[in-house]
Amino acid sequence: MKPEKSVKPERSTKADVVVVGGGIIGLTTAIRLLELGASVLVVTDEALPARTSSVAAAVWYPTGVRADHETTVRASDTYAELARQAADGVPGVTLGPCRMYTSAHDTALPWWATAVPGLRPLRTNEANGPWTEGWSFDAPTVDMPVYLDWLVTRFLTAGGLLHHRRLNHLSEAAVWSPLIVNAAGLGAGSLCGDPTMTPIRGQLVLVSNPGLRTSLRVQDHPEGYTYIHPRRTDVVLGGTFDVNRWDLFPDPATASAILARCTALEPRLADAPVLSHPVGLRPHRPSGPRLEHDPHLLPTTPVIHNYGHGGSGVTLSWGCANEAARLAATA
Repeated sequence: MKPEKSVKPERSTKADVVVVGGGIIGLTTAIRLLELGASVLVVTDEALPARTSSVAAAVWYPTGVRADHETTVRASDTYAELARQAADGVPGVTLGPCRMYTSAHDTALPWWATAVPGLRPLRTNEANGPWTEGWSFDAPTVDMPVYLDWLVTRFLTAGGLLHHRRLNHLSEAAVWSPLIVNAAGLGAGSLCGDPTMTPIRGQLVLVSNPGLRTSLRVQDHPEGYTYIHPRRTDVVLGGTFDVNRWDLFPDPATASAILARCTALEPRLADAPVLSHPVGLRPHRPSGPRLEHDPHLLPTTPVIHNYGHGGSGVTLSWGCANEAARLAATA
């Protein structure tokens, strides 16, 4: 990655748009704004790549979001963009096979089915122990540290500016631009006074890849959230969905339970060396992502909100970036 280009916080530094937040939502939005011809400054209080985005399991799959048409469109747009990037060889992005197992009585099409080309029921030879029903499809998988580096480089190469600074309120960003995009993830709520924002803690286990290619997922596993996502050299095992937990320390008992569930699903994981125990906080908003033009928060500066994506930040990223950029163009 190229060295980050930082700007000083003097009032003489100006941009058409300032994006607050340097995670997957902020960076994709900033890139779309640059493509529209705007000058863009990203302000973040984290060293990039951002912590929450960088530890995400990052396989395309709508998780913890509203099951509606709007979400499906955003997820579909993101799927198409990530699939194109995988075909173009973008670092960290691949398109690979995925199996989603469901309870035998739950055979209805997933609500997001129209977003995924080639979705089909599992074949008999794809059953796994008690899991005999479900769906097969190709899903984009993203190695987040690699991909975030690529996004930062793409942003800077296109002329974007980056500044590291902690803000206490969105009004502080008005010094740099007449238009603000609030894409600050979990911190976005405090920046604009949204008390509904809450963390959903996710604990993972990373192991060496023993030769796996297919992602496996059991949404309704009776012992807890279960998924296996192979990457080039490692496998992401999950996970947890701990509402309103802020701690970032891995729990050994939770790690053991994740390993047990995943190994039962894929026995080849039994002897895979454990590499690390990442923990992240998903930026959850009970009513769903907030993506709208807010003309009232600041008296003289319009704000575009793009936050609260929960466990679907990667899955909705480019679709929401497209919408946020369109809103900014007409604000």
